Amino acid sequence: MKMVIAFIRHEAFEPIRGELLSLGFPSLSISEVKGSGRQKGVTERYRGAEITNYLRPKVKLETVVDDTDVQTVVDTILKHARTGAVGDGKVFVAPIEESYRIRTGESGSETLQTHSPEDLPS
Repeated sequence: MKMVIAFIRHEAFEPIRGELLSLGFPSLSISEVKGSGRQKGVTERYRGAEITNYLRPKVKLETVVDDTDVQTVVDTILKHARTGAVGDGKVFVAPIEESYRIRTGESGSETLQTHSPEDLPS
């Protein structure tokens, strides 16, 4: 199992979520985060003073998938998040040693919420 963690622009989230859902990956966690990287700060004027904000808002998307599904998820994120401009974000893949479903006690890949597209509500 692997955890895919992506820091993306807000406007990229809905297309990514929609395609992952249609591919059978409905389980996502998202957080609104701020961070800095190569993207320069944005300078704004507020009451006559210039203020530069170096922390840019992003969406942090996290999902855990089987090793065989990692490239599909990463490709979907890259397809919808890439604008070609500085600040598009980053994708990280990290190993997950084990997972447990609290309700049933299931463990391992049985806990992943992967569905075939036919199983999903239309």
